Amino acid sequence: MEKKLTALSHLFVTVFLSGFSTIIVAPAIIDVTMFSLCPGTDECSLAIYLSGFQQAIIGLGTALMMPIIGNLSDQYGRKALLTLPMTLSIIPLAILACNRTTNYFYAYFAFKTLTDMVCQGSINCLALAYLADNISYRQRASAFGILAGVTSAAYVCGTLAARFLSTGLAFQVATFVSLFAVVYMRIFLEESIPADQGEGITQPILKEGEEDNIIQNDDNAPTKVPPFKKIPSLGDVIYLMKNSPSFAQAAIVAFFNNLGEGGMESSSMYYLKARFHFNKDQFADLMLIGGIVATISQLFIMPLLVSPIGDGRLLSIGLFASCVYAILYSIAWSAWVPYAAAAVSTVMVFAPPSLRSIASKQAGPREQHCFCLKGHHFISLALVSFALQSL
Repeated sequence: MEKKLTALSHLFVTVFLSGFSTIIVAPAIIDVTMFSLCPGTDECSLAIYLSGFQQAIIGLGTALMMPIIGNLSDQYGRKALLTLPMTLSIIPLAILACNRTTNYFYAYFAFKTLTDMVCQGSINCLALAYLADNISYRQRASAFGILAGVTSAAYVCGTLAARFLSTGLAFQVATFVSLFAVVYMRIFLEESIPADQGEGITQPILKEGEEDNIIQNDDNAPTKVPPFKKIPSLGDVIYLMKNSPSFAQAAIVAFFNNLGEGGMESSSMYYLKARFHFNKDQFADLMLIGGIVATISQLFIMPLLVSPIGDGRLLSIGLFASCVYAILYSIAWSAWVPYAAAAVSTVMVFAPPSLRSIASKQAGPREQHCFCLKGHHFISLALVSFALQSL
């Protein structure tokens, strides 16, 4: 296990750099949005409406694009497809790195909406598929937990840097780091194309006979169906749900969990700014606390608990902690309550890696993108549901 993780170090560095460039601007974007749309106020209904509209468009676009990206990654490799979202994510950051006036903000908003249809979740899903290609299914829960810990470490470092950088400099640093991440990934990360056989997987989720994989030409010679012909359809999703109860249950849990998380993520910062007048530095402090405890938990605590407790119980613990976290936010009576609620992240972060591990064990070697991407269908639908409610 240790040797494999060492070989995967370039993947972890790539995910870290990509996450860092995203998180370093997160505490500042609320202030940028408020200054552009409603200058001089701490409440802005237009910002919330635009956020809801953006989430709806991104959710629908992601549901359409993610199966295509995952299918192409099976054909051409994870590294080749990682290049696309990582490159597109540079554009919105570069816009605000130049200027943060109202016109630049609207340009950022438009490009962010369009690029996130491809970028949101795809880097994480392709990284998970890359891990699944190289790690046996018995060790995936720990490997996914370590990847989540790397993501949390990027979260911590990004928020720490945002705490001490000005808004303009934060966007400039984010642009440089995201560009460096693409270059590093292209140079050092080895390509990974899923093998035909997987360890411990006796039957793929989406079972296809050879007659489904070939077409006949005029000379009766079999020809492989091009990649876009094998993109999972709605019928594939229904077949998967009927024939894999574990995946169906995981998808339902993912939908409702991300419905709640999507609502919290989209509105919590606006809520804190309106109720307690939080600014960029306070957002960074809050995110830093949550990121530190999440990193420690995923890197050190979760790998120790996954074997004796199991994926299912860790998932239950994480979901219960998420409920407690949301309740504390909803009844916050003082500015210190959100800081206290951030400590719940210690166990709340158990849920995503456990859920991914459960779903991954149901997938065949060439379907590792499916467990993430089909789950992402439900995440996208959850985001759309929340966005329509906010509108």
